[in-house]
Amino acid sequence: AAPGQLSSMEIMSRRKIDPKRFCILGHNISYSVSPQMHNKAFEVCKLPHTYGRADVSTVEEFVNSELWSNPSFAGASVTIPHKQSIMAYLDNITVDAKSIGAVNTIIIGKNGEKFGDNTDWIGIYNPIARRLRSMGNGSCLILGAGGTARAAAYAAIQMGLHPIYYNRTPSKAEELSEHFGGTVIPDLDEVSIKQLIKEHGDIKATISTLPAAASFKFDQWFFNVIPQRMVLLDVNYKPFNTPLILQCMSSSKCNIQIVRGSEMLWEQGVEQFERWMSRRAPYGVMKDIVLENC
Repeated sequence: AAPGQLSSMEIMSRRKIDPKRFCILGHNISYSVSPQMHNKAFEVCKLPHTYGRADVSTVEEFVNSELWSNPSFAGASVTIPHKQSIMAYLDNITVDAKSIGAVNTIIIGKNGEKFGDNTDWIGIYNPIARRLRSMGNGSCLILGAGGTARAAAYAAIQMGLHPIYYNRTPSKAEELSEHFGGTVIPDLDEVSIKQLIKEHGDIKATISTLPAAASFKFDQWFFNVIPQRMVLLDVNYKPFNTPLILQCMSSSKCNIQIVRGSEMLWEQGVEQFERWMSRRAPYGVMKDIVLENC
């Protein structure tokens, strides 16, 4: 700046920014690291905003709360069990969220409109895509059939991979197949997997959306039929190492690239921040705070 003039940084620091309120909407969410992640991002960016928890058993409790209609409300993250039920209360829903059938991000427009978006799929896509040597010409095994599995299927399709669904309740997996395409296997057995690899190519990625408490592990034959290099993403970020991750880390037969749920968390959180703020997120800061709390 010329002598006597304010620098752009000084102008920004003196510009009045109205404090806004954000939150994570869900139930039984005391474990969530999202408040630490977003509040730290606001702090380092010198933004006066706050991010809290809206722990409610029904969406109706939230939309009837003081926050929902307060002018200071500027957005929310949405987690289980409200990702689908919140959609009825939003003014507009993005193409991604419509395609997935779930909203994990609420954005408030300039005129107060409430938009629903989904960044979960980006939190899955980015880490896997970084580790894949090539897109397409293969398949993606998706474990589980809940809301996050929908984002996983969408991400797999964007990578050009054929989704293969396995769930203990096959009817839930069939719903995914009908919506996104792909193949359901009622049993995770060697014959079925070999046949699907023959039809659709190597399993380049496996995405587990199963709860950590399920303690899921592969039978040993699985490591004999997958390619030498595969990406495993386990959406859980607590514990840091699930039984499935520990098993894959110890496999001597394959080079399995591990993606923990913590990486998915900060990737989708960065996308949320940038949608809310219309500016670059402090990626490294958000990553570090997640790792400190996982």
